[in-house]
Amino acid sequence: MGKIAKMEYFPVPPRWLFVKITDEDGNFGWGEASLEGHTQAVEGCLDAWFDRYTGMDADEIEHIWQMSWRTSFYRGGPVFMSALAGIDIALWDLKARKLNQPIYQLLGGKLRDKIKVYAWIGGDRPADVEAQALARKAQGFTAVKMNGTEDLGWLDSPSALDGCVSRVATVKALGMDAGVDFHGRVHKPMAKQLAKLLEPHQPLFIEEPLLSEHLPGIKTLAEQTSCPIALGERLHSRWEVRPFLEAGCVDILQPDISHVGGISEMRRIAAMAEAYDVAIAPHCPLGPIALAANFQVDAATANFAIQEMSLGIHYNNTGHDITTYIRNPEVWGVEDGYVKMLTGPGLGIEVDEEQVRELARDAKAWVSPGFVGPGGEVREW
Repeated sequence: MGKIAKMEYFPVPPRWLFVKITDEDGNFGWGEASLEGHTQAVEGCLDAWFDRYTGMDADEIEHIWQMSWRTSFYRGGPVFMSALAGIDIALWDLKARKLNQPIYQLLGGKLRDKIKVYAWIGGDRPADVEAQALARKAQGFTAVKMNGTEDLGWLDSPSALDGCVSRVATVKALGMDAGVDFHGRVHKPMAKQLAKLLEPHQPLFIEEPLLSEHLPGIKTLAEQTSCPIALGERLHSRWEVRPFLEAGCVDILQPDISHVGGISEMRRIAAMAEAYDVAIAPHCPLGPIALAANFQVDAATANFAIQEMSLGIHYNNTGHDITTYIRNPEVWGVEDGYVKMLTGPGLGIEVDEEQVRELARDAKAWVSPGFVGPGGEVREW
């Protein structure tokens, strides 16, 4: 056993927040507390928890998780749970590294030797996707995801949906599977139409067909379409996930390991989803630490389906990617739609600490872009 001696965080480009925890014996672990567009808020929460948890036993991961949840009184939500995720993932990495084992061995062992993955194409304002899909195919991907539309009004012209259908048909013609992310920017009058139009093209899933605060609308839409419904990136604990499972309106659950309190809560959410015959396809347009943490859970999860992978995603347009901050970038090699399971100790990646510290010095917090409609009104991004 070793007491926590030092806890640090590092905001780095393009929009990530890394956490490092070191114990009194020099053992260390890395976590990721990225919350897109809210880095400063998460840093404030980490400051408070660092003061509290320094000196505690680094092996007592669940105790620290429960303290973070149950003694907060005002608990949950994206900021708290992202801060907790950074701590939780780092503690799992530290413990497994100390034991010289991959984290999945501490979760009961792996169920698979390789992880099925997909990558993004199209960007926030999706345009011609054929060249991008072909590039992903050349990288080894067999499945991609794209935003369905640009910003839409509550009731927009039906012609605004034509491009989405065309893009999906184009990608499918290349022999690839395509998930379509409505991104919560499509309101119910348009979502009903778009889901219907996409059905003949058999998308892999439609993601966030409505914002998650509209559970009754999602349930109604799920009853009207044969397209698999995926959601979960804006649900931050098992308690927030439960109503969607009970309503039977989600087919593929997409919790984000950096937003749900880390490996500990992701495991619980996955087990709960399995009881409802719902697959897990973790959300992860984030950094290498979050992706590696997902891999550890994916390997040990029976109802895992496919993993979002942020290699070359449009958000990484600052020149920094998931290969930037690790010394073994070869672990992200894709072949026939799969990545071989990480086998190294802890998370299975070797963080380049010198690079992290250097790029964190002048890092600017990422601000979420917004959309404005033709009347000057703010639209969902």
